Amino acid sequence: MSIIIAILIFGLIILLHELGHFLAAKANGVKVNEFAMGMGPAILKKQCGETLYALRVFPIGGYCAMEGEDNGSEDGRAFCNKPVWRRIVIVCAGVFMNLVLGLVILMIHTATLDAITTTTISKFEEDALSHSTGLEVGDKILRINGMRIFTSMDMSYQFTNDNDGVYDIVVERDGKKVELEDVSLKMENDVIHYDFWVYPGKITFGSCISQAFKQAVTDARLIYISLGDMVKGKYSIKDMSGPVGIVDSIDSVIDSETDKETGKIDWGSLMDTILSLSAFITINVGIFNILPLPALDGGRLIFLIIEGIRGKPVKPEHEGMVHTVGLLALFALMIIITVSDIIKIV
Repeated sequence: MSIIIAILIFGLIILLHELGHFLAAKANGVKVNEFAMGMGPAILKKQCGETLYALRVFPIGGYCAMEGEDNGSEDGRAFCNKPVWRRIVIVCAGVFMNLVLGLVILMIHTATLDAITTTTISKFEEDALSHSTGLEVGDKILRINGMRIFTSMDMSYQFTNDNDGVYDIVVERDGKKVELEDVSLKMENDVIHYDFWVYPGKITFGSCISQAFKQAVTDARLIYISLGDMVKGKYSIKDMSGPVGIVDSIDSVIDSETDKETGKIDWGSLMDTILSLSAFITINVGIFNILPLPALDGGRLIFLIIEGIRGKPVKPEHEGMVHTVGLLALFALMIIITVSDIIKIV
């Protein structure tokens, strides 16, 4: 079941990403030679007009092959012969679709909850350390150690990624911003102990939209923060997960939501977790794709920006060489991450 769920999640993410490129290409008059889901030999294929639509055997990707995308072409409808701004729109369309999909999933996820977890304190434990060091009931937490707080996940991240349990916090109190220094939480066995609760937020149409946007910002920012932490050496490649790791995570979720005596699955709780995970993955894919790395949409975007500034394109053979090297590096990274995931499971 976990494999099927993972294939469906990645299939939807890839389909929407490539569909973004496809629709933008068509809207800007670019000829699309092939639109494919999957890689490798074709299982099903059908020629409709100028475009070949194909379903390929390995569900590990997909592509929207445009005329003149990687090489020159005399066709007036070729990608390479369109104005720079139109090509930028086409390149960015896949990422845009991923982010839209993430927002839609987050709206659905929020609508299924009993309440939204806010960042406003409702009560404290008896003798709460955070209370005695500055926090009050009704405080809406705005910043922790300088980071803007949008969601409860932001709070959790900042609290749990601190070494001493002491924080500088900005709160909204009685309509005014108040800066609190050295607010403390207890550390128990190197784990932060939360000694306060927050108010639940009502589920309305407006709150679903608002919370979805906030959560999307949280997810996107955590991706950049995590990449920065990897560069700083806080995390290593071993801490990353690929498709195999995600399948294992889904399998763990299914196991935790299955009654050990009856074997019945709590489908409501399972779907809640799957929706949250799906949103995070699709936003992750979108953000990662727009990074200025060769072979990714972000790498292609950099070359288009350079062309716009110079007034002429980089030689196709030079750009192609950069993307080829980048693609090989990405394949190598995927192999390393996959092997690491398998070792963790074994």
